[in-house]
Parts: sequence; C-alpha cells; structure tokens
Amino acid sequence: MRKLKVLFVFIGALSISLAPAQTFQKMTIEEMFELADANSRSIRMFRLAEEEAGQAVKVARNAQLPSIDVSVSASYLGDAWLADRDFTNGENAAMPHFGNNFAIEASQVIYAGGAITSRIAIAKLQQQLAELDKEKNRQDIRFLLVGNYLEMYKLQNQAEVYRKNIEQTRKLVEDINAKQSQGLALKNDITRYELQLKSLELALTQIENGILILNNQLVTVLGLPQETVINVDTTLLGRLPKLSEEALWQETAVLSSPVLQQMKLNIKQSEYNERIAKAERLPSIALFAGDKLDGPITIEVPPINKNLNYWYIGVGVKFDIASTFKSGKKIRLARLSTQRAQENDLLLQENVRTEVKEAYIRFHEAFTICDTQEKSLELAAQNYSVVNNRYLNDLALITDMLDASNSKLNAELQLVNAQINILFNLYKLKKTAGCL
Repeated sequence: MRKLKVLFVFIGALSISLAPAQTFQKMTIEEMFELADANSRSIRMFRLAEEEAGQAVKVARNAQLPSIDVSVSASYLGDAWLADRDFTNGENAAMPHFGNNFAIEASQVIYAGGAITSRIAIAKLQQQLAELDKEKNRQDIRFLLVGNYLEMYKLQNQAEVYRKNIEQTRKLVEDINAKQSQGLALKNDITRYELQLKSLELALTQIENGILILNNQLVTVLGLPQETVINVDTTLLGRLPKLSEEALWQETAVLSSPVLQQMKLNIKQSEYNERIAKAERLPSIALFAGDKLDGPITIEVPPINKNLNYWYIGVGVKFDIASTFKSGKKIRLARLSTQRAQENDLLLQENVRTEVKEAYIRFHEAFTICDTQEKSLELAAQNYSVVNNRYLNDLALITDMLDASNSKLNAELQLVNAQINILFNLYKLKKTAGCL
C-alpha cells in the first residue's frame, strides 16, 4: 500500500512537470490590435476575399483585349460520287485523299455601348466593397477584443477586492473564535461569518474562471499559444480620454463608416447595371482580320489538288433587333434597383446617426457615473476613517469596522469599473463611427 502511494505521488509530480508552463505577457490595447491584424483567421479570410476581387478586375479587363482564334485540321477525303438530279447515271469521281485546313482570325471590339467598361467598373466596385468588408470585419474583431480585454480588467480588480474581503472575514472569524472561548460570542455568530466566507470564496472562484475564459478567447483570436496569460495594461486608466463634441463624431461617421461607404458603392454598382441594360439596345462594332489556308479545292469539279490561301480584313456590326422590345423591362428593373439602393442609403444614414448619438450619450453618461463614483469613494474613505478611529478607541465593533472597510473596497472597485466603462464606451463610439 505504501509503494502504491509513492507511485501515485510520483505520477502526480511527473504530470505537473510535463504540463506546459504558463507564459505571462503584458499587452497594451494597441499591441493587441496589431497582433489581431497579423494573426486573426477572420481578418485573413477577408484579406483573401479582397485579393480575389482584385483578380476579378484583371479578368474583367480581358474583355478589352483582342481575341485570336486559331484552328488546324487534317482529314481523309473519300472519292466523290456524281449523278443526275434524279439520281441516275451515277459514277465515282476520284478525289485527292488528303485534306488540310489552317485558319487564324483576330477580332477587337471597339464599341459595345459601354457594356465592357461598365463591367470593369463593377468589378472595381466589388474590389472596393471587399476592402470595406475587410475593414468592417477588422473593426468588429477589434471591438470584440477590447470588450474582452476591459472585462478581464474589471474581473481582475473584482477578484482583488474579494481576496481582501476574504482576508478580512478570516480575521473576523478568528477574532470571534477568540471571543467565544472567553464567553463573549455565540456559536451562531461564527457560523454566520463562516457561511459568508464560503460565499466569498465561491464568488472568487467564479470570477477567476471568468478571467480564464476571457483569456482563452483573447489568445485564440490573437493566435498566441494557449498557455499564454495576458496581463492587462494597468496604466491605461491614467490616460482617460476627454469628452468631445457629438458633431465631430457624426462627421467622422459620414466619412469613415464602412457601412455607409458600402452603400455609396452599391448605388454606383446599380447605376452601372443600368448602363449595361441600356447597352443591349446599341450595336456592337468590331474590327476583324484573318487568314485561311485550305486544300484541296473541292468547290471545283473535278477537284483541284492544290492549297488555296486567302486573307481578309474588315469591320463588323452586330445589332440584336429583339433587344428594342426586350431590354425595356431590364432597364426598368435596373432603375428600380438604383432607386432602392438610394433609399436604403438614406435609411442607413439615419440609423448610423441614431447609433452614433446613442453611443455618444452613453459615453457622456460614463463620465457622469465616474464623477459620482469618485464622490462615493471620497465619502466611503471618510466613513472608514471615522469608524477606524472609533474602533481604535473601543467605541465601535469589529463588524462595524468590517462594514466600513468593505464599503471602501467596493467604492474603489466601482470607481475603477467606472473608469474602465469610459474606455469601453469610447471604443464603442469609435466602432459606431467607423474609426476603431
């Protein structure tokens, strides 16, 4: 049995030694953003979509290049058969048995009613839309990261407050135990504070688990090793932003919001689709040139066993007559699509203005909350000083001292949370205005 215990201890020690060691990394918000830009799989996917759209522009430009067709063939020709129109007096006619054909033709569209240039312009718009999709996703990732980062900061501060409360409650339990031994306290007093101690320890465990979950989400998005523990930058509260005017944020949203810029591009895309629909009513004009080499010459009777080479050059005009009555519906459809895009743009502008105003109000409110918490901390500190003096002069109970201390700790926590809340609302405002 003793050997078995030794074996278990050895296995436990071996498993601990083989576990990956945690690496602590202090990281600012700006450093976190840079890592996300480099390592986020989501951003990488949108970057590939942007490159794909860029390649689509090159493909669309191919329509401006000349087309060249080349054909080569060799064939075996059987003997011919000649007969009267009533299929009488038939006879075989010898044919040269080897046939060959070579043809090359080049053509260049010089006018297509603007359809080609419109399709190239649409491909460019698609590329710009892909760039804005990437930027929008980049800002979404940044906002997610900064939200988790600041929430982890809050939980770490909260955990520190709970640790101090647990330490004070343990001292209180020890003090009450000493008083019970002297007959100055009851057993239920000890039980009550022991229950409070267990509740505090459970809450601390839940907070620490929340920190682990947020840390895991951060390192996953940032592409860091799973054993990395991110330490937040505790100096950021010393660089709180100043309150600025709402009009500045509204102007920023008009210029920077990826969503609004995408709607402008959608309107342009609909306008180009209108041009393409109208181009169907116009003729297309192309230059062409070619050279052909055929043999034998079978249009003569008897056939001439020679090669015939000829070249040609000219201008071709193509016009679809049916488009004069078919394209009207397409043009109306494209025009309605443009009108819908324009109305959607106006609606989106209203929504963005409303969202920026709401975010700005919350940002302004965060400063008010912070001022209130500063006053609460000042009052809690004064109360703690008074109760502490009374306790030192045996004019207050230890429970009064504990309550005053807890109030002061809670006020400190709420002030830090209020300061963090200012930063969170600032980044939310930046995200809403499209400049995160």
